[in-house]
Amino acid sequence: MGAFLSVSKGSDEPPVFLEVHYHGSGNSTESPLVLVGKGVTFDSGGISLKPSSGMDAMRADMGGAATICSAVVTAAALHLPLNIIGLAPLCENMPNGKANKPGDVVRAKNGKTIQIDNTDAEGRLLLADALCYAHTFNSRVIVNAATLTGAMDVALGSAATGVFTNSDWLWSHLHEASIVTGDRVWRMPLFEHYSKQVTESQLADLNNVGKYSRSGGACTAAAFLKEFVTTSHWAHLDIAGVMSNKDEVSYLRKGMAGRPTRTLVEFASRLCKDSQKV
Repeated sequence: MGAFLSVSKGSDEPPVFLEVHYHGSGNSTESPLVLVGKGVTFDSGGISLKPSSGMDAMRADMGGAATICSAVVTAAALHLPLNIIGLAPLCENMPNGKANKPGDVVRAKNGKTIQIDNTDAEGRLLLADALCYAHTFNSRVIVNAATLTGAMDVALGSAATGVFTNSDWLWSHLHEASIVTGDRVWRMPLFEHYSKQVTESQLADLNNVGKYSRSGGACTAAAFLKEFVTTSHWAHLDIAGVMSNKDEVSYLRKGMAGRPTRTLVEFASRLCKDSQKV
């Protein structure tokens, strides 16, 4: 997992890869729902250092990991009859003498090389390796959640989680689950247009940022993740816009929101009732 471990090099805190299994199905060999969550426990931006203003909120850059772990625990408490695996790569993104530098090249679990042009685009490096590992479980569905891009916050704000998916079936379930919970999702594009912006790299197979910099940032980040996906039913949830709650959601206190845990749990519940073999 060279991509994940490269991010952790800049911190004195050791990385952890958390793996949680819930066996709710009567059949232990039944293909599981695999949930993957970005777990950057503090994100300074690394060598590509973030502005100091608002950096304190980056303690919540593990929101994806917290969300998927909460969903697994809740599914277990509800005794949902399906198997779920939660995967969370956990580390800090800090700047020291060993940290990733712009221009470095790292190798992901599937063998693809990645040119790092911005060390603050680190979450996708964690997810790249975690998604590769998720494929080893013969999963029915893979859903990842991450506070991945500020561009998603700009696009949707706190109104909805942005969803990028290669599966209309999966989108239908997520969308209907969000209507039930009120914690909305909105589908975003996965055009080849965006893939070209991350696959045309000078030094490696991929670049960790789009070649047009900030243009379509949430979409190029999703396109990058798609390069590590081979399953037919995958969804990427960019939860950067719903990470925190000020006063938008009356039943949530101010601070980090834990969204969209309710929607993930409702989705898991719906999956139990769907007999479609995928």
